[in-house]
Amino acid sequence: MTVPRPRRTTPGAGWAGTAAEALPDDADDSVLVGRIWDPSVDGPSPVTVRNGEVFDISRRFPTVRDICELPDPAATVAGLDGLRVGDLGEILANTEAPTRDRTRPWLLAPVDLQVLKAAGVTFPVSMIERVIEERARGDLALAGDIRRRMLADVGVDLHSLAPGSAEAERLKSLLVAEGMWSQYLEVGIGPDAEIFTKGQILSAVGTAVPVGVLATSTWNNPEPEVTLIVQSSGRIVGATLGNDVNLRDVEGRSALLLPLAKDNNASCALGPLIRLFDHRFGMDRVRELEVSLEVRGLDGFLLEAVSEMTRMSRDPEDLVRQLIGPHHRYPDGAALMLGTMFAPIQDRDRAGEGFTHKVDDIVRISCPALGTLVNRVWHAEECEPWHFGVRDLMGNLGRRGLL
Repeated sequence: MTVPRPRRTTPGAGWAGTAAEALPDDADDSVLVGRIWDPSVDGPSPVTVRNGEVFDISRRFPTVRDICELPDPAATVAGLDGLRVGDLGEILANTEAPTRDRTRPWLLAPVDLQVLKAAGVTFPVSMIERVIEERARGDLALAGDIRRRMLADVGVDLHSLAPGSAEAERLKSLLVAEGMWSQYLEVGIGPDAEIFTKGQILSAVGTAVPVGVLATSTWNNPEPEVTLIVQSSGRIVGATLGNDVNLRDVEGRSALLLPLAKDNNASCALGPLIRLFDHRFGMDRVRELEVSLEVRGLDGFLLEAVSEMTRMSRDPEDLVRQLIGPHHRYPDGAALMLGTMFAPIQDRDRAGEGFTHKVDDIVRISCPALGTLVNRVWHAEECEPWHFGVRDLMGNLGRRGLL
């Protein structure tokens, strides 16, 4: 089927924001690492950012994975010298440019060899929305009526319900008796979390570039999330922001279509930078973060929302234990997206149909402690194709004498 594609409008300069917005509010007290594409070596390099300037640290650590596997990544990076690459604002501007100067560096997603994982249905509001998707079978027009009936029967005050608890089992029995049980409620309040592969290693995109939704999708949304950086041992060493782009119509047709709904070209965005854990920033801070979402469309549409990490139904460390342990290992660690409480129910075009993306939407995901991840929405088929894989990375590092 041929799908007509809207005519693209070139955004004005600065649509991805400023360097100050990309950085944490307390950037001077943060240990930050990321990645750039360095044209002079025709490959990626890990960097650290200090005082708004970017320093290449690839001579000490050729991959971000190597940094994150250290006993104390933050202390090591804080004491590193590196080759100055340039000003973060200039590199950010080159990243977002419609006609990028490929002789100058640009930003990449801040992870490399870590596996890209995501946890689903970790907030009660998003759990209800997944049930609605399932019952609507991907039909946007049915969702509004189902939502009203679901909330009347189930209620929305579920955030204090501990998954796998006796109270959760009683609710499960009640819902089964009323014919309302769902696989999404199972992973939302049952003992086992939904943790899936969001994308392949090295496939994530960073800030200031397009994210992709399939041209055939008519019901889709961003998912603003905190993303944990986890060592192969299961120890959490940092955090960044993520956009777990989702095709609601596809997943709603069948949960077995989750790979098609979740893993497409440019459908996983991370960044701008990883904030490494130190005495100022760790899991206690992560549990209290608030993540803001803003979507602006060329049609004048504005959507604003906030995800509060305190309203998660599962503790982030419990999700990590379900990801990595005696049952499963990831030798290069993982980036684990923690889920979202964003419920895309604000009507955009017609009453009762909720939200869906349009081409050239600008999505801003912000958190004072982690900065701002900004992406523009394109069709996945038109985004820059992912072509630089693990073999390419190893070959490049070998030619540079970094292995």
